[in-house]
Amino acid sequence: MARFDPPTSPSSPLRLVIYGHLLVLFFCFGDASVHDYTGEKFAAKGNAFVLHGGSEGLYASVPSPNATAAGNGDSFIRFEKITFRRTEKAVAASKDTDSGKVQAIVFEIDDRESIGGSAYGGQRAICCTRDLAKLGVCTQGAVIYRPSTQNPEWPQVLVASFNGKDPVATLQSQTITIPRPGMYNLYFIYCDPALDGLVIEGKTVWKNPTGYLPGRMAPLMNFYGFMSLAFVILGIFWFSQYARFWREILPLQNCITLVITLGMFEMALWYFEYAEFNETGVRPKGITFWAVTFGAVKRTVSRIIILVVAMGFGVVRPTLGGLTSKVLMLGATFLLASEVLELVENVGAVSDLSGKARLFLVLPVAVLDAFFILWIFTSLSKTLDKLQARRLMAKLDIYRKFTNALAVAVILSVGWIGYELYFKSTDVYNERWQSAWIIPAFWQVLSFSLLCVICALWAPSQNSMRYAYSDDASEDFEREDTLSLIKPKPIPSKDGWSSSASPDAKAPLNINTTTSHNGDMEEDKRE
Repeated sequence: MARFDPPTSPSSPLRLVIYGHLLVLFFCFGDASVHDYTGEKFAAKGNAFVLHGGSEGLYASVPSPNATAAGNGDSFIRFEKITFRRTEKAVAASKDTDSGKVQAIVFEIDDRESIGGSAYGGQRAICCTRDLAKLGVCTQGAVIYRPSTQNPEWPQVLVASFNGKDPVATLQSQTITIPRPGMYNLYFIYCDPALDGLVIEGKTVWKNPTGYLPGRMAPLMNFYGFMSLAFVILGIFWFSQYARFWREILPLQNCITLVITLGMFEMALWYFEYAEFNETGVRPKGITFWAVTFGAVKRTVSRIIILVVAMGFGVVRPTLGGLTSKVLMLGATFLLASEVLELVENVGAVSDLSGKARLFLVLPVAVLDAFFILWIFTSLSKTLDKLQARRLMAKLDIYRKFTNALAVAVILSVGWIGYELYFKSTDVYNERWQSAWIIPAFWQVLSFSLLCVICALWAPSQNSMRYAYSDDASEDFEREDTLSLIKPKPIPSKDGWSSSASPDAKAPLNINTTTSHNGDMEEDKRE
């Protein structure tokens, strides 16, 4: 065990390694609290060979004798059957008197500055060199570190040793209790180049007081439970109205029913996914797959519904005409891109997802979202103009409220994206991991709020059909306003007396009005 004075330089090879691994975890969570190592190899970093064993936010232990097995109040990192195997070439080249060791070092991210470092000649190092050993400040071939200022017993260092021609070294199975909340990191490190090609087998188990969910994810289980309840309440309101006025249901309201149903399944599946993860320490990939799929379908259907409503489908135009195929193509592309991104992040091995790979998957979704927004607001502008021109004031009022709600949602989204970028750019080492769950939770709350607004505007009622497309431009609830526009004015007579227009004079006006309306209908159908 080697200890050394505080480093004088702000960077070191190990810190670059830490930064790189945490950057991978920057946008996503761990794949499991049970970290399996199956034939993984070490990578050369500076004068050391390093393997990242895991990074998770852990709360301090809170012993409770009445707690369940998964959430008994203990918080720990447990090493189980960790072995290191040398290559046959390395075994043959070794001597009976040789000795080598692999160290497992566990530290809290606040203590990252205490790992590695050298004030000798301005050189930075992870492993203690011969020159530093001669100074008596560390042991040659060991990792350089100094005790934590918060807890002198940390970092925790475990050692597995090779003696002579031993092909395998075993790390003693033991459990490290977590004394205080923090983002904890595990690295396996060896300093002897003769051990090059070493592979690791075994696993470590990371546990929080309430279960195996990583600290960043733990609040999300309760959040999705709350969202499931919120969707149930919304569903009760909507389905009660739907059953009560089923004779007046519009196609749009059937689509809203589909979105609510998908949302209920999505929230319930995410809750059960986190609950299962919390019990076992491994993500249930079957449940995760279906939660991701229901979410992707819900987001796609929601965007398509908002787009066709913005186009005035069923309100000022009976069909989308030639635009139907374009809308469906955009929706299918978004569904595919969103599904792939979510599957890779939640079902696949996220530790293998580099920043560039994730950017490659995020960009298509972001571009398609931007295209949806542009098309929606362009279509809304045209629809509002048509409603204003036809003086369909009841529909116009609904569309204005709908436009305002969408505008607020877009402004909040842009603002939150800015905050998210700021949050992640200023939290490189995930030191604010306890509040990181708010980032994904916000998007769920925003989409649910917008869905509630849409449900309020287009709730089933006895007057639902008044908002549907009609061949008659002068609908009953607007008939008086429309007739007042076409009512003929008095026509002066030759002898100076005013007289009302004769029935013959009214005919051309009626014909012109009908012709104009039919022309408008044909324009709608051509669009």
